[in-house]
Amino acid sequence: MSEALRGERMSGVRDVVVIGGGVAGLVAARECARVGLSVTVLEAGTDLGGALASHEVAGLTLDSGAESFAVRRNAVAEFIEGLGLSDRVVQPNPAGAWLYLPSERPGGAPVSAPMPRAGVLGIPGSPLAEDVRRVIGWSGAMRAWLDRLMPVLTIGREHSLGELVRKRMGRRVLERLVEPVTAGVYTSSADDLEVDVVAPGLNAALTVTGSLSGAVLSLRSAAPAGSAVAGLRGGMAGLVAALRSELDRFDVEVVTEAVVTRIRPTPAEPWQVTIAPRPEAPEEPGTSGTPDAAEAQHPAETQHPVQAPHAPVPQAATAGPGDLEAGDLPETLSARFVILATPGAQALALIAPLGPQQKALGALHWPKPTPIELATLVLAAPELDTHPRGTGVLVAAGAPGVTAKALTHVTAKWDWVAAEAGPGVHVLRLSYGRAGKKNPGALLTDDEFLALALADASAILGTPLSAGQLLGFDRTRWGDALSPATVGARDRVDQVRRAVAALEGLEVTGAWLSGTGLASVIPDALATAGRTRRDALVH
Repeated sequence: MSEALRGERMSGVRDVVVIGGGVAGLVAARECARVGLSVTVLEAGTDLGGALASHEVAGLTLDSGAESFAVRRNAVAEFIEGLGLSDRVVQPNPAGAWLYLPSERPGGAPVSAPMPRAGVLGIPGSPLAEDVRRVIGWSGAMRAWLDRLMPVLTIGREHSLGELVRKRMGRRVLERLVEPVTAGVYTSSADDLEVDVVAPGLNAALTVTGSLSGAVLSLRSAAPAGSAVAGLRGGMAGLVAALRSELDRFDVEVVTEAVVTRIRPTPAEPWQVTIAPRPEAPEEPGTSGTPDAAEAQHPAETQHPVQAPHAPVPQAATAGPGDLEAGDLPETLSARFVILATPGAQALALIAPLGPQQKALGALHWPKPTPIELATLVLAAPELDTHPRGTGVLVAAGAPGVTAKALTHVTAKWDWVAAEAGPGVHVLRLSYGRAGKKNPGALLTDDEFLALALADASAILGTPLSAGQLLGFDRTRWGDALSPATVGARDRVDQVRRAVAALEGLEVTGAWLSGTGLASVIPDALATAGRTRRDALVH
């Protein structure tokens, strides 16, 4: 950035200030800057990209947050193509995931079985299929099949996914097929998830087909062929790096460690954005760099990880050489337009003082957040070359001897990781933290957490693994993961959007409104930026 431009931005009015440097904020900033608007991005943490972070373990650069994206509607693929990354898109191993389940006999051994293929969120399309019977037994399969004979009593009006499955297909389908999926994907119980958010079109298909299994088959037949997810060779943080380069190309000012404490409109056109003074001393290890008010509830897509003291900080993209440091900024910035792209609690805290309608948003029934902790293991374990449990395992609640809720066999899932790791070296990632439960690793030392992860991986994979095989270990905490898909989500989101629309020059985006995953986040950020661009170019 030239000194002249630096001085102009220090003293002048920006066209757009984007608060939040996660994927939503970076996408919105790029879209605004592409049409010539002057844009400043303010990020409270030290790194950009939110959940698209990476870390180095045993010499391997690995995803420490999201590792893939949904391919539905081609939204992410088209965006990635625009960034010139299409040649890096890779498909996962089609072997698929397994389930780790408690025995249905008291005191019986846990059950491992491949996840049935023809389903949606674990709901089977063919309840009598062999892979379904293997998980829920003949009695469970027959109970699920009765769904075909039941009348549709609440046409298109079912809200709770768990309640819908329980009524139509019974307890075994819910507990042994659906709950492991929703806990792994949404960090929520199926009872708490809004059907129309997590399975769009399912209610409508149920009305048309007359059964839940028929609705599942209808949705699957309409889905594109191939894997439902894809990734990037080198890791998903490559998307953030590409966005960072784009911001440099369009001369976007990016400021990290800039904690916004207040936004307010003025009688004239500009908004005033107040930034907290930069602390003199560095943060203590184990904090996320976000303001305390924002730590109450963070959507998983926009939060920042907390690292164990020994671990490297996840790297996605950091401030470039032409950017201002937070300490060089004035206390208050002026902007014609403000885009809030922060975690939910921080956004609500900034919106609340703007009026009664905005303040009332805080009283809505927001779901309680759930902290998530990940253990990444790199092991010399040629005995895992056979990929004994496919690409990973979802663990049902109550499965004995295992605390983790999921395991991803990273080197089995992604060929590029296996190639970089080398023969006989395997990467495992275990996830901890269930809705409504205390974080099982919260009080454990690093050594204790490592021991827990090794024991869980051994049980889940059915293969003894020891500390003597360990080549590297990292521990990543994602503070207060919040599912934006819980019952009532659409009503809450509608109220937020109405309250924000009443304030000229303000927009809001992020996973807590759009839904989990890049396939939801990116289109919402593009639409948000589109409205800001239109208003900016008209006025």
